[in-house]
Amino acid sequence: MPESIIISEQVKQRISARATLVAIGAKVRAKGVFEPVAKHVKIGQKTVRHTPQEKLLDAYINILAGGHGTVEVNKRVRSDRALQLAFGRGGCAEQSVVQDTLDACTAENVAQMHRAMQEIYRQHSSGYRHNYEVEWQLLDADLTGRPCGKKATLAQKRYFARQRNRRGRQVGYVVATHYDEIVVERVYAGKEQLSRALPGLIKETEQTLGLTEAQRKRTIWRVDAGGGSVEDVNCALERGYQFHGKDYSASRVETLMDGIEWFTDPKDAKREFGWVAVPCDLYVRPVKRIAVRCRKKNGQWRQAVLLSTLRPEWVLDLTEQPIECLQDPLAVLCAYVYLYDQRGGGVETEIKEDKQGLGTKNRNKKRFEAQQMVVQLEALAHNTLVWVRRWLSAYCPRIKSWGMLRLVRDLCHMTGLILFDQEDYIRQIVLNQADPVARESSFGLASILAREQIAVILGEI
Repeated sequence: MPESIIISEQVKQRISARATLVAIGAKVRAKGVFEPVAKHVKIGQKTVRHTPQEKLLDAYINILAGGHGTVEVNKRVRSDRALQLAFGRGGCAEQSVVQDTLDACTAENVAQMHRAMQEIYRQHSSGYRHNYEVEWQLLDADLTGRPCGKKATLAQKRYFARQRNRRGRQVGYVVATHYDEIVVERVYAGKEQLSRALPGLIKETEQTLGLTEAQRKRTIWRVDAGGGSVEDVNCALERGYQFHGKDYSASRVETLMDGIEWFTDPKDAKREFGWVAVPCDLYVRPVKRIAVRCRKKNGQWRQAVLLSTLRPEWVLDLTEQPIECLQDPLAVLCAYVYLYDQRGGGVETEIKEDKQGLGTKNRNKKRFEAQQMVVQLEALAHNTLVWVRRWLSAYCPRIKSWGMLRLVRDLCHMTGLILFDQEDYIRQIVLNQADPVARESSFGLASILAREQIAVILGEI
């Protein structure tokens, strides 16, 4: 079929394999989501046909379109004229040119991108508008390894899951767990540990969220043992935050295991926990300590100590248990442990979803600044899809539970017919009615695009 079919002098139509992403792009453009990047990021590269900011936009669209590498720009974006127009592009740069722009980024450009991301988050996120008086703000932090070539800058040997003797870098995540939004994402050298990265992540997050002293008191940092050193915990406590995580020191944990009154986990007979009664003066504020041990396959115990500044009634509220449980010592202990367990559904889930849906594990650049820029575009794509899910969930309830993989695969990839006027403005989107998600998503897309005067209907494609 020809790329463009003239129906009349006023109307043109194009077929797109990503008609729903075209609709999303029209809304993202109307909301000005990418505008702060164009305003703040000034890459020192000559413009021939496309500006550096436009090429960053092409890379961003490629991620939303399911591209697991910048090389896929030609296949997914450059070949789809309707998709380009939806995001305000009159064309698309060749993939190698997009790569060159990423490679031309400097440390100053990365700092500019961080400012742009902060502005975008403040303008469009739910996390920034969180009501601290009504609900706790829960922030999960973690590092995840990203293997890459040994010639990549700051690629260092370290353990990477199921990949022995690999080199790579580390990526730090801070997630606003109640909203599934990435507040801050940063790239580090391969041997970086959360214990060293956490203070910087706390500072960056505080700036992005613009937290006051009162808001910090209603904000919980939840981290694993990597961020549980005395210095890290005190860094959070000195700023007035609440802390809920594991102790970093294995030797200290070992000394605290004696004299514990153990309770068996009602959900797992192989796990036990109990209060640590030994006095502690390591922290600048009072901290409760809970010993936890799990039976391993070889019969030995795997041991840990949870640290928490939260009161029992707060923890019961966070785990949605009745206040009457305060009279039950086992229920209170379970609440503290289960609140930490929920971390698996927070930052760990978001990292896994990004790897599956956005292909973050496959997108690596040799230059460190280029990799930092790519990671920021990935975080923006992640948040964009989270916001789209929020916009549409009222009309298509099952989308509310979808992760990144299903949002990219099932929502953003739907065949449709796009109708334009003479000025190349989208006027109507006809979704393939045979698609199983078309009917529900069409209602939501039609509603959010009503202000832009774009009709979304179903039809035979």
